[in-house]
Amino acid sequence: MNPSHDCRDLLQAELLGRPAPAQAAKDPLRPVLASLLAGRSLNQGVLTATLGLSASAFETLWQDYFPGPQLNLVNGPGEVIVELEDLLHLLLEYRAGVRESEVWLAHIVAYSCCGRNHLWQDLGLANRAELSHLLNTAFPALADLNRCDMKWKKFIYRHYCSREGIYVCPAPSCSECADHAKCFAPEV
Repeated sequence: MNPSHDCRDLLQAELLGRPAPAQAAKDPLRPVLASLLAGRSLNQGVLTATLGLSASAFETLWQDYFPGPQLNLVNGPGEVIVELEDLLHLLLEYRAGVRESEVWLAHIVAYSCCGRNHLWQDLGLANRAELSHLLNTAFPALADLNRCDMKWKKFIYRHYCSREGIYVCPAPSCSECADHAKCFAPEV
């Protein structure tokens, strides 16, 4: 058993068990937001204590989706990147346009691109499936373009760079990835 995984599950279940207004309670992205908060409370990922959101946006998210006592969140190791605004605009352009949480998630995902791990890890999510759910729900037209199941951060950067005509793309490189040995291990 993994104590960190168990703690995450308990935190996420506690957050999701809180009564929320009907619109927030029905949001299919609410479990992802709970996972982001659980991950940040366990110091996973690179996000700030406000998940890369402004203080007022974070307060609205908290009060609308998880009313009650806030978790003790601290800043992660992330830093603002030069292309942050461009990535944010890209995500906002592709958002489904159904719910406010998509705007929050555009900010959160864009900020998390500053990390050097897989995007789901930099977000502090439990696994890649949560990230896929996030992208398919909040940014379906963008997710549909990832036909070859490319890793999400690499895909977002490739799409951004190709749209902008950038030939030396700032996408994180494989040599810096913690999974480099797994991806480039000899075939057996």
